[in-house]
Amino acid sequence: MTKLHFDGNARPTLGIELELGLVDQESLALTNACDPLLERLPSGSPSHYKPELMQCCIEINSGVCHTVAEARRDLEQKLRNVQSACEPLGLGLWWGATHPFSLWQDQHVTRTPRYMDLVDSLQEMARRLVTNGLHVHVGVESGDKAVMICDRIMQYLPTLLALSASSPYWEGRDTGLASHRSKIMEGLPTAGLPTLMRNWSEYVWLVNHMEETGFINSIREIWWDVRPHHNFGTVEVRVCDMPGHMDDACALAALIQCLVRHLSDQIDEGMYQFDCHPMMIRQNKWRASRFGLDATLVNSYNYQAQSVPEVVGKLIEQLTEVAQELGCETELSHLTAVAAGPNSAVRQRTILQQTGEAKEIVRQLVAAARL
Repeated sequence: MTKLHFDGNARPTLGIELELGLVDQESLALTNACDPLLERLPSGSPSHYKPELMQCCIEINSGVCHTVAEARRDLEQKLRNVQSACEPLGLGLWWGATHPFSLWQDQHVTRTPRYMDLVDSLQEMARRLVTNGLHVHVGVESGDKAVMICDRIMQYLPTLLALSASSPYWEGRDTGLASHRSKIMEGLPTAGLPTLMRNWSEYVWLVNHMEETGFINSIREIWWDVRPHHNFGTVEVRVCDMPGHMDDACALAALIQCLVRHLSDQIDEGMYQFDCHPMMIRQNKWRASRFGLDATLVNSYNYQAQSVPEVVGKLIEQLTEVAQELGCETELSHLTAVAAGPNSAVRQRTILQQTGEAKEIVRQLVAAARL
């Protein structure tokens, strides 16, 4: 059996991954242009700019940062590099979790051995993964603590999804959901809400079991909404849709960093683990994916339904001291505006209602997100 070493962090370091769609500036449809784009980006930094499963997406990663402001400066410089490289290719960057009208059948798989094996294994479930997400890493000290935080943070994942929801459309039709991406992801055998794990040993056993029985090829094929990342020594939160612009992405990153630090402190203080019924989290995630900012989320302690602005207001109040310590109070406070709306899902529907043109959704929101 493989022994996984968790390379822990003494501080709650921060890393942010942006998955952005590549659109043709004329047709505004997704275009399979990641490889030509990567050729125009600075050499020697393959970890900062990456292809995804589909050639219509590019992943832009921050370095290891200590504050949200530091991560933002890092990402904005990389985004400017990408924007400059896009111009001669006639490309734009789409900040959304699904594209309003492009077809998944028209998108090309990135032809690496890993991705080709993945498509061979998962077939259409992989080929339709034309989705973009925001992934946030926060450093923790040990594998045991990472597993415990993954369990404790699950009750907050529906709130993160409601705030970030940006995928109401799929292949030219309104799905009726605020986050259709979350349902696409749940079609994968190792995605969605993670299974309950008690410690690092149990997580390692589970990974080894899935590899040895041929259920997955490697640990990289675990796509849970939150997971431990042993190489980076982090808790990685992956539930979020790709929000509409950098301000919202940074606000979500601030909330995630604060939550991980808050839960880490509770573990150190020996606070009793309140058991939240898995079905409570599952129903709240459905509410968030269906209604986005208009969702009512059931409080796992008193079982009362609350609006997203109510939930976010209480979270900001609860996490203010942690945010001050981490230097992200400004970014965290921006969540009040995010919760009040409109978020990207609402903006997309509003633009279509006003213009009657799906292309206008892409045109206006690509321009709005440009630095």
